[in-house]
Amino acid sequence: MDQPTIHPKITPIYQTSVFKFEDLDAVQQYFDEPGSSYMYSRNGNPNSDELAGAVNRWEGGAGAVATGSGMAAIFAAMLTYCQAGDHVLCAADIYGGSAALLNLELSRLGISVSYVPFESLYDLAGYAQPNSKLLLCETMSNPLLRVVDLHAAAKECHRHGLKLVVDNTFSTPVLTRPLAYGADLVLHSVTKYLAGHSDVTAGAVVARTAEDAARLRQIGVVFGLTLSPMESWLAVRGMKTMRLRVAAHSENALVVAEFLAEHPAVQAVYYPGLPDHPQHALAVTQGAGRFGGMLSFRLPDDAAVVNRFMQRSERFPFAPSLAGVDSSCSHPLSTSHRALTDAQRAELGITVGLVRLSVGIEPIEDLLADLAQALD
Repeated sequence: MDQPTIHPKITPIYQTSVFKFEDLDAVQQYFDEPGSSYMYSRNGNPNSDELAGAVNRWEGGAGAVATGSGMAAIFAAMLTYCQAGDHVLCAADIYGGSAALLNLELSRLGISVSYVPFESLYDLAGYAQPNSKLLLCETMSNPLLRVVDLHAAAKECHRHGLKLVVDNTFSTPVLTRPLAYGADLVLHSVTKYLAGHSDVTAGAVVARTAEDAARLRQIGVVFGLTLSPMESWLAVRGMKTMRLRVAAHSENALVVAEFLAEHPAVQAVYYPGLPDHPQHALAVTQGAGRFGGMLSFRLPDDAAVVNRFMQRSERFPFAPSLAGVDSSCSHPLSTSHRALTDAQRAELGITVGLVRLSVGIEPIEDLLADLAQALD
């Protein structure tokens, strides 16, 4: 009996490590016509390709690669432009994992790094060296939510012959598309807002040019950074609601930020949606009028005070990640930015009292009530 023709609305999960060929001619066609078929899932899989294509469309790129984590995405982005003997610039306001990769591993491979203070990102003359290749920054910095003027940063990078690599995880392409402002590569921890449900570990890098996209794919295959079929499928499913989720995250986070700004136990709030945020006007235009679901606030620099808040809160459990539909809190000093030196943390203001909130999409009255009782 002939097999029926199947036309699934949703891409099936191709949970296979290898694909079959009819004969030697079919294998030769695979190599002669890239993309005509699949051979081995490290080289490509329909699910990981679907995810890469979805992120690429959102960011408006020339091609993308899906990776096994956000850290793998950062690694792939660095190797797209760098080799031993090169130098990279990195914004001082950066995710601690990115700093750890640069300090501990890329330095071991002969790639050196210099950190650029936020106020100097648009004047790199004092930091760029003859062997400098790129600047790595975040659209909205982790954990203090400083907003980078991407157009100005890209213009300054290109003036010095540097590539601009932007981590767009906090913002998402729903709010900001860095390639449109002149960035050369955009990367995501897909684990966060793109997948959105705290059940996937994945990353992605998107290139502005076809040449860089081809280099990314080569790095992904040779280093084995490719994402598994199941994780890819889950991430694609999550991205189908990303636009709606990011809107809900943003709406809730603004209300939470306004509440915290008025609370007597809170010393400071860092959220681009607040009018007194230093980059508020930039965030309005660059972020399509929304500001994302991440914020940080400052309690007294007393571990006991922070612990009491964490112990009392029921809606914001201490879970050192972010961007799930359920709210959570994190402590940058002891988790995400642990790898930074004491001097780096002190310069950035990452102290015991700094708490980061990932505001979910729960009913806002429930979140406010929980914060009120936890802070009181």
